[in-house]
Amino acid sequence: MPDTYSSGQHCTVHPSAVIGPHVTLGDNVTVGPFAVITGSTEVGDDCWIGPHTVIGTPPEILGVEHFREYDTPGGEFGVSIGRGTTLREYTTVHAGSERTTTIGADCFIMNRTSVEHDCQLGDGTITAAGTVLAGHVSVGPGCNFGVGSAVHQRRVVGAGAMVGMGAVVTKDVPPFSTVVGNPAHLHGANSVGMGRKGYSEFDIQYVSAAYAAHELPAADGVSVDASAAFDWWKTLAQKPLLR
Repeated sequence: MPDTYSSGQHCTVHPSAVIGPHVTLGDNVTVGPFAVITGSTEVGDDCWIGPHTVIGTPPEILGVEHFREYDTPGGEFGVSIGRGTTLREYTTVHAGSERTTTIGADCFIMNRTSVEHDCQLGDGTITAAGTVLAGHVSVGPGCNFGVGSAVHQRRVVGAGAMVGMGAVVTKDVPPFSTVVGNPAHLHGANSVGMGRKGYSEFDIQYVSAAYAAHELPAADGVSVDASAAFDWWKTLAQKPLLR
């Protein structure tokens, strides 16, 4: 067993932080006061881990064995955090039970976000304060979650989607859509988000028209990039949210 964690160059780790010996930090990683990083966790370069953040503890599943020492490697699946991601204070990221819990590159995870076991968040995900992602949630790249939003376990949120403040997602959210309410319902296309990500005006109008009719856009009617986002979502989605 290693005596200490592995870290790259120019890391800043507060002396009150607890970091297990099976943790790997990339270059230029900042870890704040009283943060806990344990289990089999990999943190990419240029990440910022806020105070009181907890990463790599066991899945919150009834009956799962909980370790007694924080230098325990944990189960087969751990946590992977991509380059340039920020995790603000009091955020929790649990280790996986069936697959690695993953937060992609360049994500901004705001305070008190809960990323439960087996979640996989695409690059550029933004979660506002108090977001809760239950176990096994899959999120495409470039999604945005409003303050206090919650996603039911095993749901799929397509690329570029916007989940409104306080929304409770119980079905699979299509790519580039905006959903609001409890339970969440389709509000329309995330046209602003699509524009910011460089999608053409044709793509924006096409997707907007389809969602206005409570339909999925035809894959061959949008650009290659947009079509790939819908293809990924369709392979995972089981309960599409179209109303």
